[in-house]
Amino acid sequence: MKRRVVITGWGILTSLSCGVDDLFNRILAGESGCHDIKLCDVSDIKVKIGGDIYDWSCRDLVGSKEEKKLDRYSQFMIVGADDAVKMSGLDFEKEADLTRFGAVLGSGIGGMTTIFEQMERLVLKGPDRVSPMTIPKLMLNAGGGNIAIKYGMRGINYSVATACASAANAMGNSLMHIQNGTSDLLVTGGSEAAMTRMAVSAFANMRALSMRNDDPQRASRPFDADRDGFVFAEGAGILIFEELDRAKARGANILAEVVGFGTSCDAGHITSPDEHGVGAAQAMQAALDDAKLNADQIDYINAHGTSTPLGDKAETRAIKTVFGDHAYKVGISSTKSQLGHSLGASGGIEAILAVKAIHTGTVPPTINLDNPDPDCDLDYTPNTPKERNIDYAMSNSFGFGGHNASIIVRKYDGS
Repeated sequence: MKRRVVITGWGILTSLSCGVDDLFNRILAGESGCHDIKLCDVSDIKVKIGGDIYDWSCRDLVGSKEEKKLDRYSQFMIVGADDAVKMSGLDFEKEADLTRFGAVLGSGIGGMTTIFEQMERLVLKGPDRVSPMTIPKLMLNAGGGNIAIKYGMRGINYSVATACASAANAMGNSLMHIQNGTSDLLVTGGSEAAMTRMAVSAFANMRALSMRNDDPQRASRPFDADRDGFVFAEGAGILIFEELDRAKARGANILAEVVGFGTSCDAGHITSPDEHGVGAAQAMQAALDDAKLNADQIDYINAHGTSTPLGDKAETRAIKTVFGDHAYKVGISSTKSQLGHSLGASGGIEAILAVKAIHTGTVPPTINLDNPDPDCDLDYTPNTPKERNIDYAMSNSFGFGGHNASIIVRKYDGS
């Protein structure tokens, strides 16, 4: 029999807020974290808006010397993990066997900031000026490795890269590791900090981003007929997944139970989703099967909903395929309408927001949904939150490469 897995802590970083409760309240109020990009110079780039966390530093936590040794995406992970650990009430010095503790974390790109900075050094100043810390900073496993060092966790530790599904796949793998008994507690979720001139230019040139430069707070508009691409953002959503009996024995505050996970690959185009949402539907159905749930038991779906013309239609079709008539009854929203798209971090952020929806009995809104696309005709909770009892919530994450992942959380009832 599979062991049960619960969430006992979390930490979040977004351009709108870096506190979970404050963030959710701002989301319910319809606020947006999208603005003119301040973190890098975009004066000569076609896209000038994003969701960068421009006024942030981890110096108070790690110190100025250590901060310089960490890429920004690792900094996000470490701060998110610190918040999650503190919330969970964990004291690693009192734990007898830290080989049962580990980290499975996701990032779609990893140390992009370091890559860009050191490439500039190479070109402008020569090879001798490239930092010897370049590789330890940019590598995708740096965040998880540094977190393990900080807490002395000697168990499972690896990183997942499935583009915008990275955090969701990391959480799904963590769920399975704890269910099958190979771990008791894992730090999981994801982080992304790729806001550089190179990345903004690349996404802009492939026409993936919104060009609504004159109105950034209204640029991300999932499922709206006037959407023209996603708003590039950064952030992190880090969670503590823990075996239920262990969490209960130490008196942990249990936030929710993680009950199902499904993943798939479109095996079609490297960037475009399957237009009928076949792979996305496969992942959602697999998550339902894993949780042993019927589709009509899901009360809320935090949609991937990036505000791209193809992606939103494909997700709508996938939901209809899996949920049938219930597709028109389930509450759905895309919090990317307010936060932009933080790529590999988005699944972690959105899983946390799905649990907050359960706690508050409120479906957050999809803002800027003023002119619904006729092909996106489900209840996407336009502009105003809705009260609703939520026992089970699903969070969807789909990424370049055709990667699809869905995770299901449920209200913890104490049993």
